[in-house]
Amino acid sequence: MLIIKEACVDTLRDAIEAEKNGADRIELCSRLDLEGLTPEKKLIDNVMNNLKIPVRVMIRNMHGTFIYKKNDLKMMVEQIEYCKSIGVDGVVFGCLKENHHLDMNKINFLTKISKPLKVIIHKAIDETPNPLESLKIILKNKKINGILSSGGKKKALSSVKTLKKMLDLVNSEFELICAGGITYNNLLELHSKINGKYYHGKKIINF
Repeated sequence: MLIIKEACVDTLRDAIEAEKNGADRIELCSRLDLEGLTPEKKLIDNVMNNLKIPVRVMIRNMHGTFIYKKNDLKMMVEQIEYCKSIGVDGVVFGCLKENHHLDMNKINFLTKISKPLKVIIHKAIDETPNPLESLKIILKNKKINGILSSGGKKKALSSVKTLKKMLDLVNSEFELICAGGITYNNLLELHSKINGKYYHGKKIINF
């Protein structure tokens, strides 16, 4: 099976190096030290102008929470509209309720706004009480193209059993992008255990 390697980067230099060294796709963020926030428009522009591989953009305005208020949503919509206007491949976001269950009202709203871009629900799903059940809920919205998940634990290699169950739930059109401590050193080990297709990481490409 073809493996798709998605490099998570927060600078133009790293985006260029990732493409040069074999990345199939970029997830573009700012502040990877804060697990990734929405990048500035200038960085999105520069990456789009310098890369040939698909670029997906993180839509996340604050660190430490996935619980968004009305003003937060308004800002996210503006950022998504900008991404649509310059033709990125997709956007990456996630919303939770106060009880840490998925906020599907907000997710469905943002998904509708995002089309025709690809929509990926990020690792907010790993903060829900049961990521497997959360995936089943997400799959009800056929306009969502995939999720980013480590199976509920910090490291994907610690969640092999859950990730395999998640992979069993999805069809070939849905991108279950495995993430969480995946590097160029351990990617093949993880792949041998779960036989996924999509893998994501800050150090998934060696450069």
